[in-house]
Amino acid sequence: MREFWERGFEPVSIAELTAAMGITPPSLYAAFGDKKTLFREVVDSYQQTHGAFFGAALDAEASAREGVARALHTAAVEYTRPHRPAGCLVISAAVNCTAASTDIVTLLREQRAANVAALRGRIEADVAAGVLPMGTDCAGLAALVGAVLQGMSQQARDGASTAELHAVADAAMLAWPADGTATAT
Repeated sequence: MREFWERGFEPVSIAELTAAMGITPPSLYAAFGDKKTLFREVVDSYQQTHGAFFGAALDAEASAREGVARALHTAAVEYTRPHRPAGCLVISAAVNCTAASTDIVTLLREQRAANVAALRGRIEADVAAGVLPMGTDCAGLAALVGAVLQGMSQQARDGASTAELHAVADAAMLAWPADGTATAT
């Protein structure tokens, strides 16, 4: 996971993967079939561990707005955690991929799109319940959060501190209507 997270899918060779895992290439092929299958398993594992914070934050709060605020602030911490690669594997692992890895790029894009779609559903539920105002641009708000998370991941990879990412999270939350009395554009 660390190899893919730090460097992306394509730049990591089978030799580097097997060295990091302490196995031989035939063992990797016997266990996973190929590098792409290993990567898919890594993404699944990442989503259930390091990447699970976003859904957990949303689930822990009564509203989408509170859940997103918690998730963005958690991202600030997770993306800059010491002794771990910076940023998000799902956001950064497809950088520098060639046409030979279109399926990997698609896998990661679909993961990100599914996360945005789930958030949109949560925002729509808050609009229906009167927590957020009618007329809230649910798709736009969900896309904004996705863009902010992607930006925070890249900023972390570029060396941004936890405090700097907390400031980004605070600024992003200014785009949200606070309650059912305001209207988003």
